[in-house]
Amino acid sequence: MQVSLKNYTLRYLSITFFVIISIWAACFYAYILDEVYDNVDDGLKNQKIEILREVYKYPELLNTSTFGIAQFRILPVTDSTKFFEDNRLSSVFFYMPYDDEQEPYRLLRTGFYAADRKPYHLEIRTSTVEEDDLIYDLTSALLVLYLVLVLGMYLINESVLRKAWKPFGTILDNLKHYRFGKKENLQVVHTNVLEFNKLDDEIQRMWKRNEDVFMEQKRFIENAAHELQTPLAITINKLELLMEDELLSESQLTQLEDTKRSLRRLVNLNKALLMLSRIENRQYAEMELVNFNTLSKDLVDDLSDLFTFKNIHVEYVEQGVFEAMMNKGLAVVLISNLLRNAIRHNHEGGSISLVFQSQRLSIANTGFPQPLDNAKVFQRFYKGTQDGRSNGLGLAIVKSIIDSYASLAIAYEFSVGKHVFTISSGNLEKTV
Repeated sequence: MQVSLKNYTLRYLSITFFVIISIWAACFYAYILDEVYDNVDDGLKNQKIEILREVYKYPELLNTSTFGIAQFRILPVTDSTKFFEDNRLSSVFFYMPYDDEQEPYRLLRTGFYAADRKPYHLEIRTSTVEEDDLIYDLTSALLVLYLVLVLGMYLINESVLRKAWKPFGTILDNLKHYRFGKKENLQVVHTNVLEFNKLDDEIQRMWKRNEDVFMEQKRFIENAAHELQTPLAITINKLELLMEDELLSESQLTQLEDTKRSLRRLVNLNKALLMLSRIENRQYAEMELVNFNTLSKDLVDDLSDLFTFKNIHVEYVEQGVFEAMMNKGLAVVLISNLLRNAIRHNHEGGSISLVFQSQRLSIANTGFPQPLDNAKVFQRFYKGTQDGRSNGLGLAIVKSIIDSYASLAIAYEFSVGKHVFTISSGNLEKTV
């Protein structure tokens, strides 16, 4: 699952903080506990010295056999083999009436000889911190610290990092919406971050190089198409004059007719390339409100001979009036190419239906019973299952015209055995 860079950073920082705080908490707990015991042990050793001094002064203290207010007791040694004089420190539990439970104590045990030369054991105790309470308090404090750190990082991400990464988002939006010849629609990147400025500069240089190459290609196509027009027209005229020669045999006339047909295909290809070049160069600037209902019906009438030749039935479904602001000449080319495409790739006795709605126009035709490649159907020179007479530029011209207007979109689908091309306008989603 993909996440934004901000959330990606926050996630790993949160995990890192948790691991670091956990390790630090364990070390801090051990260190604090060691310091507590060390201080308590020093206090017990100091109490030992003071108690022994008092015992030598006041021998009656030897009778202190239970822990009282002074928190010490003296026990006579009955077995000399168990006597020891070193300090022995341990952590033990004693019952505490106030809490009515066992509480942790630090206990010092040592041996000494009293003034009567008899051995005694001295036990001194002092209450210590409850480790479970310490762990609970430390965990609570560290959990609050962790939450504060994560919340702080989130707020920093939301305020500081979002602002810092905003130019990067602008650069991504520019890359997403960039189209050849439309750099004026892109946002200007304002930032003091050196890396973002360098990235934007390199992208601008890349765009300039691409546009220069693209413009050179368009100029080459347009110039080549213009240069080819005259020699092609002259060649076709000479062939037509040659075919009027009565001395030519039938096979020679057939060969000349095939040659003329190939040249006419080349002329049509040349005209299509010129049309594409002019559309991309925005040479059709005039715009008006075009009524596609009326325009489509007029074009169907103009192509009536082709419909009759292939015995194709045309059906109109008017659920509204489809209108759009565009160049009238391009609108004629747009619908004409779609209709010719529907005729050319239809079968004899087939049908074509035109569905008009307020924000869309659909042209559906019968034909090859398999869908076209949606990713390639509008590409130049893509023919798919088309016949060899097609130059593969009709739908490419349609797509180029649609792309010239931000308010228009075109989509292809294969539905109920028909190939459907839908032009939409307004707030409908733009798809290819």
